[in-house]
Amino acid sequence: MTEVIELVRRWADDNDVEVESVSADQAVVILPGEKKLKTNVSIRAGAHAVDFQAFIVRKPDENRERFFQWLLQQNGRLGGLSFSVDGHDDIYLNASLPPEAFSVDSAEDVLDAYLGRFLGIADRSFNELLVLGFLTSMKREWAWRIARGESTRNLSAFEHLLSGDDNEFIGTFTEVEPQDASDS
Repeated sequence: MTEVIELVRRWADDNDVEVESVSADQAVVILPGEKKLKTNVSIRAGAHAVDFQAFIVRKPDENRERFFQWLLQQNGRLGGLSFSVDGHDDIYLNASLPPEAFSVDSAEDVLDAYLGRFLGIADRSFNELLVLGFLTSMKREWAWRIARGESTRNLSAFEHLLSGDDNEFIGTFTEVEPQDASDS
């Protein structure tokens, strides 16, 4: 099934996308996103299936029932792709296609469509999953960054949820005093 991995490498080269070769039967394509800055899609070509898998987000810190309910509800809308969890409850996006899908003249179109779907679903889902599973951690980080005068740019998409009066962590961190050169 090295032909599939060769196709993946050519596709990545043609589209200026980074690809890492893992073995003759596996490669990882690194897709640049907007909300999720990058999505690494592992593609493994076997005798009976070509499996795609992308890490989406680590296990949730909170709101586990609603978090996993949201994932299951999405699975019914993904048409051939599905969310899954590993033994640590980290979240992945998966798909599996028969090798024959890549033995036709339109094989590059099939690959392009699936990688596009992986990127789109990962990007659309990422912020929702962060809010569902990590809101308290994000509030704490926001308050800590504000207290230290640090940038909140990486959290700007969530400012409406983090900067208000309902952020119980604002004002709980002490501001950092500039260190006097004579203290060294």
